[in-house]
Amino acid sequence: MNTLLLDHLAVSGTDRDTARAHIEEALGLPMQTGGEHAKFATHNHLMGMGCGLYLEAISIDPNVPNPARARWFNLDNFSGAPRLTNWICAVPDMSAALAHWQDVGDAISLERGELRWQMAVPKSGILPFDGFFPPLIQWHGARHPKQMLASTGASLKQLTVAHPQALDLAETLGDITGAEIRFEIADTPALIAEFNTPHGVRTLT
Repeated sequence: MNTLLLDHLAVSGTDRDTARAHIEEALGLPMQTGGEHAKFATHNHLMGMGCGLYLEAISIDPNVPNPARARWFNLDNFSGAPRLTNWICAVPDMSAALAHWQDVGDAISLERGELRWQMAVPKSGILPFDGFFPPLIQWHGARHPKQMLASTGASLKQLTVAHPQALDLAETLGDITGAEIRFEIADTPALIAEFNTPHGVRTLT
């Protein structure tokens, strides 16, 4: 069964602190220090959500050598202001998911502290639909970041996926659980996330 579950959202930046500031200013809430991803030479900050999702601020880690392969989230080609670039979806069986969606990459095994997971990453680092296909993740073991992050009391109200081929993307993905997802035909691809926060409804782009 290939039903997807929205796992988390990622804001990319040219550096980790700029991406963090973009999220904190948009939502009026603090992030927590994350960690490093040695395999991809990236690092992050994280924010827990009351709905069980979480937010990630991610960038290239300038303190480590470049990896032997393309970085995930197409970070090798990222430039400009920080912005919401990825909506990561969990799958119950990565092998089955990759057999179903054959152009989304290879399963890369990763770990950090108590966390163990696999992520589907294309060799080019670029996912289908101009990178707006969600990266696929499968968590292993009992630990998930949402259990390790303090809840901010915020929750995702709606995620809009805007793309010229939005309806084709929606059909390709099928059922998605865990949040309200809206697909919108637009000339310029973008992700727009609306959150209920202690300060009212806030928007992150």
